[in-house]
Amino acid sequence: MAWLRAIVYQCFLIITVIPYAIACVIWMPLPLPWRYRLTVGWPRLGIWGAKIILGLRWQTKGWENLPDGPAIVLSKHQSAWETMFFAAYLPRNVCFVYKRELHRIPFFGWGLALLRMIPIDRARGRDAFDQVIRVGRVRLQEGRWPLLFPEGTRMPPGSTGRYKMGGALLAEATGAPVIPIAHNAGECWPRRAFLKKPGTITVSVGPLIATEGLSATEINAKVQAWIEGEMRVLNPERYGGE
Repeated sequence: MAWLRAIVYQCFLIITVIPYAIACVIWMPLPLPWRYRLTVGWPRLGIWGAKIILGLRWQTKGWENLPDGPAIVLSKHQSAWETMFFAAYLPRNVCFVYKRELHRIPFFGWGLALLRMIPIDRARGRDAFDQVIRVGRVRLQEGRWPLLFPEGTRMPPGSTGRYKMGGALLAEATGAPVIPIAHNAGECWPRRAFLKKPGTITVSVGPLIATEGLSATEINAKVQAWIEGEMRVLNPERYGGE
């Protein structure tokens, strides 16, 4: 049954992304806020499909911590589920920081490229950080929320990667507060796994972290401390006696 659900869901994503990508091209002349609202209909559809087909329900904790103003979102990264969820349900337009090569993916990448997010060329090293700060500052001025996964890649449940400095450097440069987010999507949607497990995913939003007067190192430490501490609240069994 799990294999059948997984196959049906994968077909569901493929079948729905193609018309959405074509529609993205059609509504390209529209203002960006309209295009964004229309385009994120697909991730919202993906979250709905995961609930109906795979049994992946979700709940939130600390949602009241989300501000009505400029902010930078720094989140745990365990699966593809949260990328769809954040685009579909966060109250402001989000701008993912991602490798530019994703634009080459047929249909999905084409729609992504039209949303004016923050694509970077990782091969440029330090220049990539400068690009995050330069473009991220503009996106904040537009009223959008830059969203970064500090660990840079999906981490299996119970694991912690090195928290990279991109989001903290952007916060230091702009003075924008940081929204830390922890979640346990990897418990239901394992990293690089075709099979998904039915269950309830908890998305936990932490208190806003003020960044004025803090160095990027201090900001990064505060973000990591809250996220990793909350991960031990969400799934203490993953961390043994810590």
